[in-house]
Amino acid sequence: MPKNLKRYSGKGDLHYITFSCYRRLSLLGSARARNMFARALSQVRRELKFKLVGYVVMPNHVHMLISETSFGSPSKVLHALKLRVSKRMRGRRKRPLGQRTLPFQGEEPERPQFWQKRFFDFNLWSRKKLIEKLEYMHQNPVVRKLVTDPKDWVWSSYSAYSGRGTPLIKIDFVK
Repeated sequence: MPKNLKRYSGKGDLHYITFSCYRRLSLLGSARARNMFARALSQVRRELKFKLVGYVVMPNHVHMLISETSFGSPSKVLHALKLRVSKRMRGRRKRPLGQRTLPFQGEEPERPQFWQKRFFDFNLWSRKKLIEKLEYMHQNPVVRKLVTDPKDWVWSSYSAYSGRGTPLIKIDFVK
């Protein structure tokens, strides 16, 4: 990822955001982890009042289509979401003073972080790009061979758009 990355916000655009688990590990590999992520996303959305137009939670990364919020930029949304998920997934164990988390040791390694530090943000300016990104997100589990039909991956906005299945999270449709 480039060091001088420019992010554009404040114009009311939708933002296509992609972010990954630490070292692209499958830290969201279980249904329990993905369900916890979905609950955290719903809570952060309610608190920061942004529109969620689409999403998919994959085992090692997440794609979202969100609006801007009056509470701050998409970076603020991602910070709040990543922090909440990280704390819940890693637990809030107390360690002796001065003891640090050690990376990747033994059978159950403790990881120095849950998320990669940066994220990819793409502003959407057209209906064509919106549809392209939604289709990409919804097909991602099929392409990764997690399911054969996008309706079978409940951790995405596909069911809200297709009417096939019960949406896990309410979606804000845009015109």
